[in-house]
Amino acid sequence: MLKIGIIGVGTVGTSVCQILEENKDIITARAGVEITPISGVVNNLSKKRDVKIKLSNNVDDILDDDSIDIVVELMGGVEEPYKVVKKALEKNKAVVTANKALLAYHRYELQEIASNNAFEYEAAVAGGIPIINALRDGLSANHINSIMGILNGTCNYMLTKMINENIPYDIILKEAQDLGYAEADPSFDVGGFDAAHKLLILASIAYGIDAKPEDILIEGIQNINSEDIAFAKEFDYALKLLAIAKKKDNGEVELRVHPVLLPNSTMISKVDGVMNGVSVVGDKVGETMYYGAGAGGDATASAVIANLVDIARAGKSSPMLGFKKPLETGLKLAAKEDIETKYYIRMEVEDKSGVLAKVATIFGTNSISIKTMVQKISKDGVANLLLSTHTSKEKDIKEALNQLKDSGVVKNMPSMIRIEE
Repeated sequence: MLKIGIIGVGTVGTSVCQILEENKDIITARAGVEITPISGVVNNLSKKRDVKIKLSNNVDDILDDDSIDIVVELMGGVEEPYKVVKKALEKNKAVVTANKALLAYHRYELQEIASNNAFEYEAAVAGGIPIINALRDGLSANHINSIMGILNGTCNYMLTKMINENIPYDIILKEAQDLGYAEADPSFDVGGFDAAHKLLILASIAYGIDAKPEDILIEGIQNINSEDIAFAKEFDYALKLLAIAKKKDNGEVELRVHPVLLPNSTMISKVDGVMNGVSVVGDKVGETMYYGAGAGGDATASAVIANLVDIARAGKSSPMLGFKKPLETGLKLAAKEDIETKYYIRMEVEDKSGVLAKVATIFGTNSISIKTMVQKISKDGVANLLLSTHTSKEKDIKEALNQLKDSGVVKNMPSMIRIEE
């Protein structure tokens, strides 16, 4: 029997206990041994929980219990979980975590500490989708050319509603909060930070890139409005918050999270609502696509229990980030200003002669080629100018936007969304 201690018996922790009980026969058959939760740690002992395990409010009751084989960390946060997981590993306990923020900041330190101890984290990215094992094991023969992921169900739900039903951002955010998809303070989700934490984990497995959230481009969906939606529909684009990892020919890897316009013909554009999806392109296998529930108690618990079964079968973990020896690819993180893609730009301009010529000149002097342009006339002598570019560099776009802002013909700072085709 493998005995489990769960630190953080909330929605996911409760589901772990219940699934291990309800599906005990099939889990035991697949693992080769019974997996039994025996104790849990919570902040509030007075709150009723639908579990049959012994509960405590002291993590040391699990960490110092020599009978516990595996610690499941479901606390949330960064530094306090790091201390807890570190201590568990130092006591030679196996660890399973669903904590993407912990891994976004401390995955390489934990890999070093874990050494040959089992340390698994499938549930930290995309909930019930087995994307970690797909990258680490299933695609191990491939160099990974790119990853594109819809990794935050809250944003995907909101954008789906905005583009399909013309619901304004503020209204759909309130609806998402009422449905429990968004927190009272939604900034972690709608600002792109949740997806960025998950992207960093995937990039470590795919490329051996050691980066922190502060090192990569992160933008949220807060500034998307009805004009952007109309442009997307007119040119047959879907609008998604994507986490993107892309290997460039010069040995650099772009890591970025931001709203994206992408053709409706792509597979990932069809991932709607609260669902998650990840597209991975390998040099040998081509594109593979992974789809499913990215959050929720049972979906996330399913991934946690899959890791428990992996540990039960193997005894020791496969390498945490997928490499038996250090990955020496020579790949490095691309600077934010060196990102290359296509761009959609929206600006309010004066509705008078000479304006379009001035706008075109600013783009031309910054080596930016315009692909499409649409002018929407509004009241009071102001027009909305919507345009898209051919592939350009981030630094050139940013310089052009600043020049447009100061040009005297643009009313305010232009808005920009990147295009992936």
